[in-house]
Amino acid sequence: MPDTYEKDYHLDIHGKHYSRIGMLILILVGTFGAMLMQTSLGTAIPTLMNDFNISMSTAQQATTWFLLANGIMVPISAYLATKFPTRWLYVTAYAILFIGMFVAYSAPTSSWWVFLAGRILQAIAVGITMPLMQVALVNMFPAKQMGAIMGVAGVVLVLAPALGPTFAGWLITHKFNLIFWTFAASWRTIFLIPMIVVGVVFLISIFAMRDVIPNRPMKLDFLSVLLSVVGFGAFLWGFTNVATDGWGKFNTVIAPIVGGLIIIFLFGLRQLKMDDPFLDIRVFKIRQFTLVTLALALSTMAMMGVEMMLPLYLQDVHGLSAFNSGLVLLPGSLMMAVVAPLAGGVYDRIGSKRLAVIGFLVLALGTIPFMFFTATTPDHFVTLLYGLRMVGVGMVMMPLTTSAMNAVPVNEVAQATERRATASNNTARQVASSVVVALLSSVAQNVITNNMPASSLKSTNPLQFANKAIEAMLQGYHASFAIGLVFAIIGIGVALFLKSGRMISGVPVEEQDLKGENK
Repeated sequence: MPDTYEKDYHLDIHGKHYSRIGMLILILVGTFGAMLMQTSLGTAIPTLMNDFNISMSTAQQATTWFLLANGIMVPISAYLATKFPTRWLYVTAYAILFIGMFVAYSAPTSSWWVFLAGRILQAIAVGITMPLMQVALVNMFPAKQMGAIMGVAGVVLVLAPALGPTFAGWLITHKFNLIFWTFAASWRTIFLIPMIVVGVVFLISIFAMRDVIPNRPMKLDFLSVLLSVVGFGAFLWGFTNVATDGWGKFNTVIAPIVGGLIIIFLFGLRQLKMDDPFLDIRVFKIRQFTLVTLALALSTMAMMGVEMMLPLYLQDVHGLSAFNSGLVLLPGSLMMAVVAPLAGGVYDRIGSKRLAVIGFLVLALGTIPFMFFTATTPDHFVTLLYGLRMVGVGMVMMPLTTSAMNAVPVNEVAQATERRATASNNTARQVASSVVVALLSSVAQNVITNNMPASSLKSTNPLQFANKAIEAMLQGYHASFAIGLVFAIIGIGVALFLKSGRMISGVPVEEQDLKGENK
């Protein structure tokens, strides 16, 4: 790598000096506040069900609709990062995020759709900031440091969603004082703390954020946007309806899923024919990129599925409060925060293949006992196994994220391609997350409903009814955990086909070293 690269990398695109560490901290703090929104409602589902008087499947819409809107927004982020300055893109995204948090925070319990509107606004902002963070870091730091940098960023990318349930559980069950105000224990405070953080980051970003991603004129292909929004939206909406309508409902399940897939196919054909595609799916011709993206999607599905179901199991079956269920999961979240940066550093030496294989194996082994949980399974046993799963996720997630970015050739001409590759990678992960949350919610709900005892038993033998109801819930959660195990096992198989060693700009490090020696 030329010396000038290292020398000039502290300059923004306007040639002005800036602090990379300062920018990194600002971006990570803002992203942390945004990412908390992804899973923070996991432990709050029973509370939302009670306050809004809705079913479990309806309450899960707070997550599925978030992921749906997020998945739709991610491909648009590539265009936005190319077209608009980094500084004002971040400022705008933080403003949208703040508004979305406020709408959800202030939503009346008589209007569930107002609450969902707030969640959708949050998802739009996160759909911009998360991929933008990855592209910004690629442009701020040299490729040879990306493993370590993404390991640090992984503390945000994996810790924030993992801490969400514990964070929400504490706020739901504890009142607290903030300066002169006292806030009651409520799901509303889940949005209040991140709102304050995002508000501060928003104000600082106006003055301190720098333009680090090169921009160029780029026309927005409205037909591509339309096909993307309608296709992915219909597909994911169909999955969100499975929990309430079942798989056989044509109008709300089959038609949207099939129709969405057809539109997505047409969207893909259009992108292949465009010189400057809205979402560059041609990057999937790169074998390593495709395998890494698939592995990342599988790890996300394996993590998110259990992540959303476990708090419900702890509260419904074990009878724990939202806060105590979050405490059971807290050590696992902290373990992942420790493992993620370590795995990023190891990636800089050995690459992603061995880490991914071992990580998926640990994830699978940690998931197997979940299928045999009972009403009397000790809480500390759940904590131990959850921690083991999170170690596996930490070993997989960040090395694969770094590997995905490094699998694509990056130079002055191809920077936009790398940007769209990041968008393609994130789109696949978000769509996978949306599908798995909706899928597992529907599976759990259907299994529970089909095995629930007759209501007449409640009056004749209440004790037997309660035992059978708990057994029905266990069967539903076991089915969900089994699906999570399947994703982990498939992930092992995919990881075995990854290239060994580390890559930079699509070239193995060994070849990079040889080129350097020849020069």
